[in-house]
Amino acid sequence: MNGVLRRVRGMALRSRLALLVAVAVAAAVAAVAVTCWFITRGQLYGQMDNELRSQVGQLNQNRQAIPLLNCPDTGGQRAIPGPTIQVINSDGTVCTVRGDTPISARASDLAVADGSSDRALHTTDDDKGKAMRVLTVPVTSSPGNQQVQGIAVSIAKPLDEVTKPLTTLAWVLLLVGGIGVLGATAAGLWIARAGLRPVDKLTDAVEHVARTEDLTVRIPVDGDDEIARLSASFNSMTASLASSRELQQQLIADAGHELRTPLTSMRTNVELLTRSEATGRAIPPDDRKALMASLKAQMTELAALIGDLQELSRTGLSAGEGPVKVVSLHETVRSAVERARLRGPELTIDAELAPWYVRAEPAALERAIVNLLDNAVKFSPEKGTVEVRLMRGTLTVRDHGPGIPAEELPYVFDRFWRSPTARALPGSGLGLSIVARTVEASGGEVALAAADDGGTVATVRLPGAPTPPPEIP
Repeated sequence: MNGVLRRVRGMALRSRLALLVAVAVAAAVAAVAVTCWFITRGQLYGQMDNELRSQVGQLNQNRQAIPLLNCPDTGGQRAIPGPTIQVINSDGTVCTVRGDTPISARASDLAVADGSSDRALHTTDDDKGKAMRVLTVPVTSSPGNQQVQGIAVSIAKPLDEVTKPLTTLAWVLLLVGGIGVLGATAAGLWIARAGLRPVDKLTDAVEHVARTEDLTVRIPVDGDDEIARLSASFNSMTASLASSRELQQQLIADAGHELRTPLTSMRTNVELLTRSEATGRAIPPDDRKALMASLKAQMTELAALIGDLQELSRTGLSAGEGPVKVVSLHETVRSAVERARLRGPELTIDAELAPWYVRAEPAALERAIVNLLDNAVKFSPEKGTVEVRLMRGTLTVRDHGPGIPAEELPYVFDRFWRSPTARALPGSGLGLSIVARTVEASGGEVALAAADDGGTVATVRLPGAPTPPPEIP
């Protein structure tokens, strides 16, 4: 059985569907055929039994039946067409009145002869082995219609009057059923082929994508059935993969472009130091000090860029994989404000923070807030003021710097984007991109806009509550 199941599972889907249809039709045809055969068999047996009863009744009503009780020598009467008629004595002797082959009396027949049973109906074989349907009843006398004790009469008909039509019917049902099963199998193959044609197209498309990595393949979507939904899902998947690949390629290109500048500068400075050592020509102390300071700044910038790339990859590609906890946003902002004061000691940072608790990844959220404040510190004028407000889940960071032109606002959260006026300042162009992705991963939103009287205001909205919600189990 297990071997058969393994073979069926190894068949193609359309073959399994056709086999399923054929088996279902065969089972239905077999059930109908067997039911029809048994109903017909019952009807034929009932009809034969009724005929026997009718003929026995006529025999008992025939006043010439009494002479037959003595079982005379009937001679040629045995060849008279019609059912076999026998007289059965209670002692077991049988006298054939009509018919060419005697039928042995059974116990049920003798019970009728001695008066212990009123009738017997059974199937038996005559002395030549021919199946006969036998009905045995008591003999009644004409006057008073009383039973004659010790004697019974049997009437029998060949059973082939029933078995031959049943055999013919069985062959007809078998033939018709076989044709039906073959037709159902052919129809199942056609239906499976037609129904799985869209699946074949989908399979070809998947194999083409796997073979060529061509993510521009799209499958036509017809209707709204399961196959259409599968095709639409495949198209959405390939579109998402194509978009992801494009973003990945863009990230690599942008990262390479941004890494090239500090690496080129570092290479130039290192070559100057190497050449000085090789030629023995010392670099003037002031120039050497400036060269080492430049190297240190470039290494710092390169390390910050690599760190930003790692953070961006983590928040952009695997957001939500870190532990999500209940975070007090006001404490996180307060910590970031303290760090910002260390980076801009000449600035005044005015913070007003109301309690607010959110569900987020603590480290990622803190880095995003720090990036937001670093951006404000970097663009604030000397001895300027940065205003930080947290009210009912809305965090605003306002600086009084040069601001961002309106035409540049749509690009501020793009990776590696930097305003032309800010390219001379340190930075990688990834800070605001990290902020946007972290806030979005926490279910919030972030926006940058020009302040009314100059400067820039950054707004972050995060869902939460003024009291700590239950911890995530």
